[in-house]
Amino acid sequence: MLDHAGNNHAGDNHAGDSGVRRVTEADLPAVVRLVHELAEYEKAPEQCELTTEQLRRALFGPTPALYGHVAEFDGRVVGFALWFLNFSTWRGTHGIYLEDLYVEPSYRRHGLGRALLAELARECVEHGYARLEWWVLNWNEQAIGFYESLGAIPMDEWTVFRLTGEALDRTAHG
Repeated sequence: MLDHAGNNHAGDNHAGDSGVRRVTEADLPAVVRLVHELAEYEKAPEQCELTTEQLRRALFGPTPALYGHVAEFDGRVVGFALWFLNFSTWRGTHGIYLEDLYVEPSYRRHGLGRALLAELARECVEHGYARLEWWVLNWNEQAIGFYESLGAIPMDEWTVFRLTGEALDRTAHG
């Protein structure tokens, strides 16, 4: 059986029907579960506060600013990609920022992560977006190797900054 990336799974423990599609409201509990698994994998489970209702509002509320895809295997959601639009002032067009991508460990190496990224790349190409970008933890060598195999390049000359909590409040109020 071939997945969306063209990988043959004959004889695999998880050989079955797989695919990638847009997230639906029915998928929300599975996606929230997977987000919490991702937080565990990234060694920060105490920082993950996402609820099904928060994700519902973000994806399906009156002014959604978050989009998502899920990877299914035999009808079960085993992976996801959550993303939003950003904008390149230099290129003068939107791009996609991939907030999170995760596939359950036992379903990795079946082409599902590649299929999720390929779907986002198609979104970029079809809508004329300039780029697809994301962050990866420096210690996640497996993911870095995977991304580099696709032709993605690290943006080593940039440093990420974040305002949160008291610093965010202090900056907002004075």
